[in-house]
This record gives sequence, C-alpha cells and structure tokens, in this order.
Amino acid sequence: MVKRWWSVALLLLLVGCREVRVKTYAQGTTEVLGRDQIVIVRDDSQLARVGIKAAVQFRGEFGVVLLMGPHDRSGYKQVIESIRASIDRVRVVAFEEPPPDGGEPSAAYRSYTLWIVPNSVYRRGIRVEVVTPSDEPIAHTELP
Repeated sequence: MVKRWWSVALLLLLVGCREVRVKTYAQGTTEVLGRDQIVIVRDDSQLARVGIKAAVQFRGEFGVVLLMGPHDRSGYKQVIESIRASIDRVRVVAFEEPPPDGGEPSAAYRSYTLWIVPNSVYRRGIRVEVVTPSDEPIAHTELP
C-alpha cells in the first residue's frame, strides 16, 4: 500500500514540474515599419498587421513577436541571449547583429523573432520586457 502512495506522489510531483514549451517559430524581416516593439498576437489578422505569415494554431497557442529596426541596409538579424520567466514577468535579453560585411542598401525593414507559446500559460497582466545585454530597455508590453 505504501508503494502505491509513493508512486502516486511521484507521479503528481512529475506532473507539477512539467516545463512550458516555448518554441522560436520563425526569424526574418518584415516591411511593416515602426519602432522596436514586442507584440502579442492572438489571431491571424494581428499577425498580418505586423507583416508576418505563419501557421500558428491560435486555438491552443498565441504568438509573441519581437520587432527591431528599422534598417536601410540588408543583413541585420536578431540574437536572443536569454529568456527568463517569473510569476509576473518575462524578461528577454536580445540585440541585433549588424551584417559582417556592412550589408547592401535596401528598402526599410525590421527584423523579427516569433515565439509560439501555449495558451495554458497566458495570464492577463504579465509584463513582457526586452532589454539589451547591458540591461538597456528595448521594448515592453503587458498581456492584455
């Protein structure tokens, strides 16, 4: 009988420790201009407004998009150093890496990273902030 209770307790402990799987779905560029920002997308029309086409299953997940720029030379890309989450805040450390060769002149664009997050972790009011490796603010938002 004691073995059975220990098995149940171990199972509950393992279920309680499950990790939230956040995946980086896509990185690229968009021609929709603006400032550095972090955008929470809950449907296809919001994703289209930032100029991104992606197959997100909005019934069970939502998107978080980090937009940086604009740039007028080709080759900029985002580097995500870390993502840390707590009960009330998600902190992303990121920066843009310029092209090693200086790039070519191009039409204005912004770089982006799109993360897909399960709806089970969506909590209204959680602050999402993006900072540089030297802790300078880039962008922030709250989950609506």
